[in-house]
Amino acid sequence: MKFAIIKERKNPPDRRVVLPPQACKNLLKTFPEMEIKVESSDNRAFNNDTYREVGIEISNNVKDCDVMLGVKEVPIDALIPNKKYFFFSHTIKKQPYNRDLLKAILEKNIELYDHEVITNQKGIRLVAFGRYAGIVGAYNSIRTYGKKTKSFNLPKAEVLHDQEDLIAELKKITLPNIKIVLTGKGRVSNGSKEMLDGMGTKEVSFEDYLNKNFNEVVYTQIDVLEYNKRKDGKVIDMFDFFNNPSDYEGDFMRFAKVSDIYIAGHFYGTGAPYIFTREDAKNPDFRIKVVADISCDIDGPVASTLRASTIADPIYGYNVTNETETNFLNENAIAVMAVDNLPNELPKDASLGFGENFVNYVIPAFFNGDKDGILERGRMTHNGKLTRNFAYLQDYIDGKE
Repeated sequence: MKFAIIKERKNPPDRRVVLPPQACKNLLKTFPEMEIKVESSDNRAFNNDTYREVGIEISNNVKDCDVMLGVKEVPIDALIPNKKYFFFSHTIKKQPYNRDLLKAILEKNIELYDHEVITNQKGIRLVAFGRYAGIVGAYNSIRTYGKKTKSFNLPKAEVLHDQEDLIAELKKITLPNIKIVLTGKGRVSNGSKEMLDGMGTKEVSFEDYLNKNFNEVVYTQIDVLEYNKRKDGKVIDMFDFFNNPSDYEGDFMRFAKVSDIYIAGHFYGTGAPYIFTREDAKNPDFRIKVVADISCDIDGPVASTLRASTIADPIYGYNVTNETETNFLNENAIAVMAVDNLPNELPKDASLGFGENFVNYVIPAFFNGDKDGILERGRMTHNGKLTRNFAYLQDYIDGKE
């Protein structure tokens, strides 16, 4: 079976790869029946020569390959019919901007495997860039605070080499005794926690965070039952929240009243309460001045996220009074960092981490008969039709939703 690492064609260009050079070299030793070809590209974190050095062929033509490995969406005119493709399609939530892409995939008889739905039998994702989004997001939150308060300047993450360099830059600055709240307990949030710990920020319990004053910068990492509460006042468990989100209302304002920076690293499910609303942000007690929305759900649970920002221009302002975008330096503005491709600022680290999991979990499934069902669960399309697990997308494809 022949695999191709395809060129990333979406703009702005993505520098990440599914399989770094050393991973390719190791795979060829482990699976002698496997072939790998790399489509030539000038944008990758690992250039063409680094692949040549480990014996991987570089070519401008990968049409002879069976499996196409990419990161971001493939433009419709670049899709090769009758192939297997792996990439983040951004269609499983019925995103309207990619409806035509999914239609084209079906029309071209392509088997689509979306990285986002490659899971184990318990539904836990096996390959993801979330940790690196959290790492860069936390760094950017501190950088944004420095710019908002005009108290220090940090270089952009994209000009630094790796996570260690990011932490080294953070250690050079001195923060006042501010409070940072971090939502979520998954890969993204824990990536942010790594950075806050790495720079020496003290973690405190959410009770102490809410009720005590500190003479140093502190943070707290909170999960769904800390920033949501049942409407009837009962306290059950997080599974009740996931199963019955409409029975809950947001309880984040108690954190917003004492926080200076909010790092949003949570997963937001359909029907869950908003974390803070536009009305919440107008409350005189709402203290947050910097929001790093790593999750980046546009016009969703984090009211200040009006749009995604970019690596080139990562910060904009949210005017809490008239609910519009403004200069983030304005006094009544929340500074918003909502870059939606944060791992691309740390492309080598992100690719190495992602590649390790792809090598461990996904590639073996091609050579062991998919004994654990990894490929079957992640396959969205087959023979020009949606697979059973993704039949719910049919109305979306037909334009009925």
